[in-house]
Amino acid sequence: MLRGVLRAVYVLSGLLYLPVGVLLMFLPTDWAAMLGVQPLWLPRVAGAVLSAWGVQLLFGAVGAERASRIGLALANLLVAATILPAALRATDAPVRLSLLILGGYVLILGLLAVGLRRPRRGLYD
Repeated sequence: MLRGVLRAVYVLSGLLYLPVGVLLMFLPTDWAAMLGVQPLWLPRVAGAVLSAWGVQLLFGAVGAERASRIGLALANLLVAATILPAALRATDAPVRLSLLILGGYVLILGLLAVGLRRPRRGLYD
C-alpha cells in the first residue's frame, strides 16, 4: 500500500516537472519578453534542469522504495516555498489562482513524501 502511494507521488511529481521543463526549454521569445526574462538562455538552462529532474523522478518511481524520499520531499517543499509567496504578491487574479493551485499541489506532494514511512522489513527480507 505505502509503496504504491510513494510510487504515485514520484509519478505525479515527474509529470509536473517534465512538461514545465520542456515548456521552458522551448519557450517562445515573445513569451519570454512578456514574462520579463531577459537572457533567453536562462529559461533554456532552467528547463533542461527541470526536465532532467522530471525524468529522474519518473525513473525513480520504478524503484520507489529504494529511492530517496527525503530528496523528493525537500525538492517539492522548496518549490512550494518559492511559488506560494510569489502567488500571494501577484496582482492578476488568474495568475494568482494558478500559482496557488500549483503551489498547493507541490506542497501536498512534498508533505505526502515526508509523511510516508518506510515499511518494516523482516530480518531476511
